[in-house]
Amino acid sequence: MIKGFVYTLLLCLLVETTFSQKTVNINRKDQEHIFIKTEIECLEDSSNKLTINEIQNNASKHHFHANSGFYPRNHHSNSSYWFRIKINFTEPLINKFSVFEFFDQTTGLISAYTPDSNGHYHESIAGAYINFENRLYKHKNFEFLLNNQSKGEHYYYFKVRSHNLVNIIIVYRTVDHFIHYALTEYLTYGIFYGMILIFCLHNLLMFLAIKKRHYLFYVLYILSVGLYEMCTDGIAFQYVWPNSPGWNEYAYGTALYSVSLFALLFTRSLLHVKFKAYNFYRLINYVIVLRTLYFIFCLTVNHKFFNYKFVEFIPLFIAFITGIRIWKKGFKPARFFVLGYAVLFAGFIIKAVTVLGIVKLGLLGFYSLSFSFILEMAFLSIAIGDQVRLLNWEKDTAKDETIRQMDLNNKLKDSINQELEEKVTDRTREVVEKSSILMVQAEIIKTQNQELIKINNQLKGQAAEISMMNVLLEKDNIELKHNIEEVTDARVHSKELSFEEFSAKYPDKESCNKFLSELKWSNDYSCIKCLNTAFNYGRSPYSRRCTKCGYEESVLFNTIFQNSRIPINKAFYLVYLIYSTKGAISSYQLSEKIGIRQSTCWQYSIRIKKAIIEQKRYKSKNENQGWSKLILENPQLSQSNKLAVSQ
Repeated sequence: MIKGFVYTLLLCLLVETTFSQKTVNINRKDQEHIFIKTEIECLEDSSNKLTINEIQNNASKHHFHANSGFYPRNHHSNSSYWFRIKINFTEPLINKFSVFEFFDQTTGLISAYTPDSNGHYHESIAGAYINFENRLYKHKNFEFLLNNQSKGEHYYYFKVRSHNLVNIIIVYRTVDHFIHYALTEYLTYGIFYGMILIFCLHNLLMFLAIKKRHYLFYVLYILSVGLYEMCTDGIAFQYVWPNSPGWNEYAYGTALYSVSLFALLFTRSLLHVKFKAYNFYRLINYVIVLRTLYFIFCLTVNHKFFNYKFVEFIPLFIAFITGIRIWKKGFKPARFFVLGYAVLFAGFIIKAVTVLGIVKLGLLGFYSLSFSFILEMAFLSIAIGDQVRLLNWEKDTAKDETIRQMDLNNKLKDSINQELEEKVTDRTREVVEKSSILMVQAEIIKTQNQELIKINNQLKGQAAEISMMNVLLEKDNIELKHNIEEVTDARVHSKELSFEEFSAKYPDKESCNKFLSELKWSNDYSCIKCLNTAFNYGRSPYSRRCTKCGYEESVLFNTIFQNSRIPINKAFYLVYLIYSTKGAISSYQLSEKIGIRQSTCWQYSIRIKKAIIEQKRYKSKNENQGWSKLILENPQLSQSNKLAVSQ
């Protein structure tokens, strides 16, 4: 029995030693100390009415209990929490000023009670509910000056109340060490936010140059990340809204919503989710709607729900698995996207284990999320650049393939033209040979006719008939010569081209407008209003704007295609067909060849035939005319129009 009593007594002493508050010894050499675990005792005040005098009496002292976690927390946002630490100054620290510092900048209200040399406690107040100008030091954290550092043991009390769930991280620092630490910390923040601004500026310039929406979403995502970091670091409260502490309860929640929203929009745009993984595209849209409704609920009904930050894990995880899915489908830029989000999740995990006190990683743990955001932004920028590089490669490949196909078409056209030239040459040779034979026969007949006239004047009637035959033969010779000229023209102008062959030279609207621009202003530009010759390029393709009067002239103005409603490459081919057939082709044949209604072809053929007549009226004798000359209005008419307009 005595042995059992001894064991029980030893066990009680062991429990008392294990769970009793640990005294922290401080001397002149100590520059910093972070209070953890058994160095802090806690007391929950659900009534929010306890005073420092009531806390100090014996009844309240027994309500303090040892901290169970690595760092204390306020588990109930409606209660006040008292925290007590015990410091033993092993020597008097005279003229050596020190402070207590609280790290979590979202803490609502902190009341610090520090004893003076007479044992009386003095209250100091700080927190996110109070204007920034009322702080002891103009610093993002909360600091309280120690009034008494005489030798011996001293109790310090802190009352914390906050609607947010916060970690109570209490740090003792000398003022000298605090200044050095604060300067280093602000330098680090300057570098961090500077990098965010650089990323934003770079991608904003890319958006203005390329007009791709994912650049704009990426800029907004980075700015949202920066705003969230500024809210949690206290930088925003210090520099952006120092006199609006009420906004602190909504700012970080708004920033988190923006991070989730623009992360999903950026993912959807960059990875082309709608076309590559439609189910994930629908999932992203549903998550955006639900996250927006949750944000509106927090903003209008109960802002305390902003404390459930784990909600942001859902949209970021959706973006992460979407990137993995699209990467598996062969979209290479997604690999850097996945790598960036992997780094971000690693930063979340390190931050979580540090805050929960599972692992103590020092500065790496506290700033792991900031480091991961920087690395994620770098990898996402690489993913955007990789996508641009891939698109350029595909564009160049398509361009090379188009050039190769055009070369093949040109070779085929040259081969056909060569065959046609050979056939025309053979036919011309046959016609010339037959013409030579006829000419020889005409000479023989003429000689015989002369001999017959000399020999027998009696055959005058027959001579008259022979003369008539000579006249007919001369007419045939003239027709043969005319046929030779037509064959020569056919050789020069080759044959009628099909629409596919014609489209090889004028494949699209761009090439047609370029050809019109070069043809229309081949003799230099002159404004139709003020005759000024200086110009700038206008808003529409290949148009020109006068630098003097500002009049912008379209490339179609004063051409046969003005007010045309059919595709311009088909209008080109229609002009070519009518010109190459000299107007002999019917509107039904034009409709069948081009694929346009017969009535439209009939209207165009009237305009083009009229242009052909005008061309013949004004062309000089030796002027080389072609189908492209029909496009422009008659130069004399155009000049008169310009003078009329200018007047």
